[in-house]
Amino acid sequence: MINFRTDLALGILDSHEAPCLSLFQPTHRHPPQNRQDPIRYRNLVKTLEASLRQKYGKRETDALLDPFTALSADQELWSNTLDGLAVLGNKNIFRVYKLQRHVQELAVAADSFHIKPLLRLLQTRDSYHVLGITRKQIRLYEGNRDALDEIPTAGEIPRTMIDALGKEVTEPHLTVASYGGSGNTQSPMHHGHGGRKAEVDLDTERFFRKVDKGILKHHSQPSGLPLILATLPEHRAIFNRISHNPHLLEQGVDTHPDSLNTEELRKRAWQIMEPHFRSRLSTLAGRFNEARSQGRGVDALEDIAAAVVAGRVGTLLVEAEKLIPGNIDPVNGKIVFGSLDDPATDDILDDLVMLALNTGAEVLVVPGDTMPAETGAAALLRY
Repeated sequence: MINFRTDLALGILDSHEAPCLSLFQPTHRHPPQNRQDPIRYRNLVKTLEASLRQKYGKRETDALLDPFTALSADQELWSNTLDGLAVLGNKNIFRVYKLQRHVQELAVAADSFHIKPLLRLLQTRDSYHVLGITRKQIRLYEGNRDALDEIPTAGEIPRTMIDALGKEVTEPHLTVASYGGSGNTQSPMHHGHGGRKAEVDLDTERFFRKVDKGILKHHSQPSGLPLILATLPEHRAIFNRISHNPHLLEQGVDTHPDSLNTEELRKRAWQIMEPHFRSRLSTLAGRFNEARSQGRGVDALEDIAAAVVAGRVGTLLVEAEKLIPGNIDPVNGKIVFGSLDDPATDDILDDLVMLALNTGAEVLVVPGDTMPAETGAAALLRY
């Protein structure tokens, strides 16, 4: 199972041979709710079949649906689902993505993949990383307002201080003796050789530097996500001082990361993230309203489509939950509205997203209650 962020870099948005099948469904992490997930999935596959049979014969339809059908019997998948599932497939491609967010149920065959729900996961501004770090080990999490899950780190990132320093880790130097106290009480007296605390602090700093470098290179830079540190206050002070990660937030979860379960950690992290998220959305709405007053902000779908194909759109906002059946001519931007029952019909908002990304525009998929327009899309023009 491949990460969508990896697939995006490898060209999943490139043109693909039609028909392109896209299936989305909400899933559940725990029983008994997750027992219904395979049944709902099979019903969505039947929807794809009904759509394909309008245009394609049984043999071609069955060939396209074979990997979808096989997935319904994958016990490993259905026993370890998250909050949503996305499955994309055509004659040459089959991709399965487990999602950290509930998605609307949808099964559509069209000329291109429906990827707006996936882009929302990447480009919504409520996503973040949490790095739980102690002197002994690290854990990396990815989350949003609703969920937080531990994720694997890149292979070259040290997971423990031993991984980072190996034989260079400072050995204990302390011997313990006793001296006489009042009465029969004896108290320990430590004889340090070479200032062991200073050496241990130096080991911690060296470990943190290697972790910081690896997290920045393999996780923060590729994703652009804010990074929240979960660690003891004294360790956060060291990490903040040596870090070169511009995505690291100044505020952190100041506690030993092992003292919180995942849900408690998510709540603490979201308390830090929410003000940044709200501020970002407010700034975007303000930018659009200012641009509209200057003639550089448009929200009519026809105007946005024409501007996108001309390469004039600098930033595109699209409403996450809205779906408008139809197609956009990639040459002149003309919109033709249609029905999702037709396997040649796409989602107009999805088409806008793909066209905008191909021209280098910034695309943001945002909740409906934060959209500055009622049409489902809003664009800030370059000129």
